Amino acid sequence: DTKKIFDDLGIDIDPKAKSGFLSVPQRQMVEIAKAVSYDSNVIVMDEPTSSLTEREVEHLFRILKKLKENNTSIIYISHKMEEILRISDDVTVMRDGKWIDTKPANELTTDMIIKMMVGRELKERYPKKSIKPGEIWLKVEKLSSFTPGFEDVNFELHKGEILGISGLVGSKRTEVIETIFGLRQKGEGRLILNGKEINNNSPTQALKNGFALITEERRTDGIFNELSVSFNMIITNLNRYTQSGLLRNTKIIETVTDMIKKINVKTPSPRAKIGNLSGGNQQKVIFGRWLLTNPDILLLDEPTRGIDVGAKYEIYQLMNNLASEGKGIIVISSEMPELLGICDRILVMSNGHQAGMFDADD
Repeated sequence: DTKKIFDDLGIDIDPKAKSGFLSVPQRQMVEIAKAVSYDSNVIVMDEPTSSLTEREVEHLFRILKKLKENNTSIIYISHKMEEILRISDDVTVMRDGKWIDTKPANELTTDMIIKMMVGRELKERYPKKSIKPGEIWLKVEKLSSFTPGFEDVNFELHKGEILGISGLVGSKRTEVIETIFGLRQKGEGRLILNGKEINNNSPTQALKNGFALITEERRTDGIFNELSVSFNMIITNLNRYTQSGLLRNTKIIETVTDMIKKINVKTPSPRAKIGNLSGGNQQKVIFGRWLLTNPDILLLDEPTRGIDVGAKYEIYQLMNNLASEGKGIIVISSEMPELLGICDRILVMSNGHQAGMFDADD
C-alpha cells in the first residue's frame, strides 16, 4: 500500500527503509505522503518545504496541484512569500497571535505581505555587510569522510568571511561540516587552523579549538524542548557556572539575561520553557548558547529554516556582527537568494564532490 502511494506521488523511497535513517527531506516527503494517504477533504501543511531543496519543492507543488484537482482543500502555512504567492488562491497574514488581513493572492506582492507580517516596511531583506574578509582562519585540505559520503573537499575560510555551502539534497553538505566539527569520523585530509594543523576527533575537541555548530534539525538535536531558556543557553559551557560541583544559579540568570537582551530573544523570562518560544526565538537562544563559548568559527546548517522574515533579518544581522568581529562563518542553506544575499563566497557540492567555488557577487 505504501509503495502504491509513493508511486502515485512520484516519491522514490523504499517502504521498508527505517525512517530514522532517512534524510530530513525524505522524512518530510513521507510525512506529506502520509497526509495525502488519508484521502482527506482538508489538509493542513505547516512549513512543508522548510527542509526541501528547490527540486523537491517543485515536486511538492505538483502533488498540491493534483490534490486541488481532486477537490482537496489545503491550508498552507509558510514563511516563504514567493511560494505563498505562487500557489495560493487567498492569503491570510497573522502577526503576534492576531489576524491582520485576508486577501486574494493576485492582489498581493511580496513587499505587501512582509509589511503586514512585521508591521512596518522592511527595506532590505539582507543587511549590508560592513567588513571585507581578512587573513586565512581555516584551511580544509583534501577532506574526505570515513564512510562513503564525500571526498576531496578543499577550501579556505578567512577572518570576517561568510562562506556559503550550496547543493541539492544528498550532495553531502551537512556531512562536510559535521566532519569538520568532529561529529563524524574523518577519513583523509587535514584541518589547519591559524597555520597549525588540528584534529577535531570529537565535538568536545572542536569546542576547545574554537568551533561552534548550529544543527539543521533544531527541534530534534538543537534544543532540550522541556527545559528552560537559561538551561538551553548555558549547556555547552556548564563548567563556567559551577562551584564545588553545584550550579551557580544567580550567575546563570545574570549571564542569560544579558545575552537575551543582546540578541533580542522574545521570552517571558530566562526560566520560561524553550519549547513555548517561536522557532526564530529558539534559534536565537541556540546562537546565544554558542556566543557564550566565544567561538572563532561558526558552522551553521540551515540557520533560518522555519523562521519568519523579521527573525531572519535579525539572524543575518547577528551573523554580520560576528563577521565584523573577525569570526569565520560557514553557512549551509537551501535558499539560493539567502546565500547570494549574505555570503562572500559560495562553495557548491554535488553528489559528495566539490563542484565549484564562486564569489557571491559573480
